[in-house]
Parts: sequence; C-alpha cells; structure tokens
Amino acid sequence: MTVTSRADCVELDDRDPLAAVRTRFELSPDLIYLDGNSLGPLPSGTAARMTEVIQAQWGQDLIRSWNDAGWFDKPLTVGDRLAPLVGAGPGEVVVCDSTSVNLFKAFTAALELRPGRSVVISETRIFPTDLYMLQGAMEFLGGYRRELIGEGVSLEDLLSDEVAVVVLSHVDYVTGRVHDMRAVTELIHRHGALVIWDLCHSVGALPIALNDCEVDFAVGCTYKYLNGGPGAPAFVFVSRQHQPDAVQPLSGWHGHAAPFAFDADYQPAAGVARFRVGTPLVLSYVPLEVSLDLWDQIDLSEVRTKNQRLTDLFIDLVERDCADLGLQLASPRSAAERGSQVALRHEASYQVVQALIARGVIGDFRAPDVMRFGFPATYVKYADVWDAVQILRDVLITGQWRDARFAVRSTVT
Repeated sequence: MTVTSRADCVELDDRDPLAAVRTRFELSPDLIYLDGNSLGPLPSGTAARMTEVIQAQWGQDLIRSWNDAGWFDKPLTVGDRLAPLVGAGPGEVVVCDSTSVNLFKAFTAALELRPGRSVVISETRIFPTDLYMLQGAMEFLGGYRRELIGEGVSLEDLLSDEVAVVVLSHVDYVTGRVHDMRAVTELIHRHGALVIWDLCHSVGALPIALNDCEVDFAVGCTYKYLNGGPGAPAFVFVSRQHQPDAVQPLSGWHGHAAPFAFDADYQPAAGVARFRVGTPLVLSYVPLEVSLDLWDQIDLSEVRTKNQRLTDLFIDLVERDCADLGLQLASPRSAAERGSQVALRHEASYQVVQALIARGVIGDFRAPDVMRFGFPATYVKYADVWDAVQILRDVLITGQWRDARFAVRSTVT
C-alpha cells in the first residue's frame, strides 16, 4: 500500500495484527513515544502485580517467599522464560545483574577458554560501557591487546590466530545497523576465536537465533524493547557446550554449587547458574515477568515485519516532507540492514529533539549530532509515524528549535 495521507496510515493501523498489543501498555493517547529503544513503556498490570508481591509475598509471607514464591530461583526461571526470545534453550540464560557486569563475567570466562591468545577485538561504535568493561578487565588481567573495527578497518583485517574473543553489538546503538550474526560468528570461529554478542538493541525487536548461529556468549538488557522497566535485570547467555568449562571470577555465594552449605571454599554451580553472583533484586523481576506474560503471546516475525514497515515509512516521509531542511539519514536505507530504529543527523540535533519532546514526540539524542527514533512494533502506530514527521517538519521550518530553552543540556540526553 502506498501511503499518501494520514488516512492511509489509519487504515494500516486498522489492519495491523499487533494493534491490540498497544492497549496492554500505559501510554497517553496524546504522546508519540519513539524512544522505546532506550526505555520501554509500562505494561498494564505491572503496578497491581508489584502491589501483590509487596503486600503478600513480602508483607505477609516474609522470608518464606524465598522458597514458596520462588524468589531464590528467579534468575534461572525468568532466564528460561526469556530464552526463546533469543533463540536459546532451557538452562542457557540467567537473568541477573546489569549488562556491564554480565559482560565482564562472560568476557573473562571466554578469555579463560582461549589460553595462549592475547588479542581482543571489538568495534569503535559499540556502546561505550562495553569498551570500558573490556578495558578494565584487560588492564586487571594484563597481557591482552585490544583491536577495534572502525573506519577503514574490518573484522577480516583484524582476525588471526592470536585473537581470543570478539565482542560485537548485534544492532548498532546509534545507527541501528544489524550485523549478520550467522556469517560473522562463522567467520570468527574459523579463526578459532569466541564471540560475545551484545543484544541490547535487538532483543524484542527482531528474531534472534543464538543456538542456530552457534554463538558462544551473549548479554543484553530487558528495559528497552522487553519493557522490563528502569533498573530491570539484564541477562547472560552461555552456550551449553561451554558451560562445563566456563568459569567467571565473580564467585558470589548464589553461584556456588551449594550456597546454603556455607563452605569456606568456592565451588561453582553446574551450568549457567555459576554466572549468578549475589542476592537477586527480587522486586525488579516483577515488571519483567509481567512483560514476559505479554511476550508469550507475540510473534516475533510479525514484530519484525511491522518495524521494518514503520521505519521504511518514517524514512520515506522524512525524505518527502523534510527535504532540504538539513537532515541526513544516518541509518542504513535497506530495512533488512537496520533494527527497529532510525537515526537522523542535523547540525542542531539536541535542540531539535528537545523541541520535538515539547511537542509530544519523544526521541533522543546521541553525541555529536544524531537524533534517534525507535519504532517498537508492539505499540507504535503508523499514524504516529505520519504525525511525528509532520511535527518534525514544522519544528524545522518554523525554527522552533532555536528557542534558547532547548539548548540547555540535561544530564541524560
């Protein structure tokens, strides 16, 4: 269907197989929320479930809930529920800690599985916390050298029999560009190295097949497309083939083979449980479980089809209606090569984003000059895309972004 009017978008929304999912979120009808690639909205029913857990499980049952309500096993039981979303099996995913901490655990474990190799490869455009965690781990361990994929330097240029581990982002957090997970993993394995994929910007946005692609390790967050809420626990995937030998250095008591034996010496638990560390933040699992109830009913192939159409529509309308207004597409033009977001460049990107937010269109800014717009298929409508582009056009044509208040930088951009 060729879209030439807002009415065309409304018709697409009426025929959308995912339309009913939007009603499962607490979203203001006056808001166009295009920042779910940073923080997903609140699923309906979360507040009630939180109240139930606080009042009944904590308030009444107290310490008995570690057993009776399954608190102790949450990292593993929730991990098994999340596993299908990343193409993993039972006992391969544990939900706990933050993405940064989980990357440290996976990275150090992977290095130990490749003794005698001293090179680590990552990318200049991976989310900076990944680079910081790699840098800190390598400086702590000593004897490793980092090489970065970047302008004019490809993965093929850097691979050799000295490479131990390659850490990559499945979807680029700025541009939305998607790596071919299968082809890249095969290439890395041909050189005898292991791969760790960061799934923060792909889980819940497109189908992921970790086991089919023979991935070694993966990490990711749950507060973006999975709508687990601010502070939601992250996850780590450890391929079953590596679990008997993979040992991570954060040897906390919940990763012990017998945590309540209270032995003086550490013995790692079997399987992925050894990637646990300390006491899980029980209340932070509740919103994620509510969201996973919803994801149990969603077809990821439908999600992928819709977000490709949404992002295509956004780009088409921007190119049609905002031509010669100082915008430059920073994402791949082909929908197959990008995730569920579109990045645009403008000389005053920060101010333009703030002006859009003031008009009820929420995106975000990434230095130095990128505006990011996320299009989660679970709640973004085709009509939202139409309206957002018209407001963007108006902000640019009228120069509303030049208002001095929009130049004031907040801590979080």
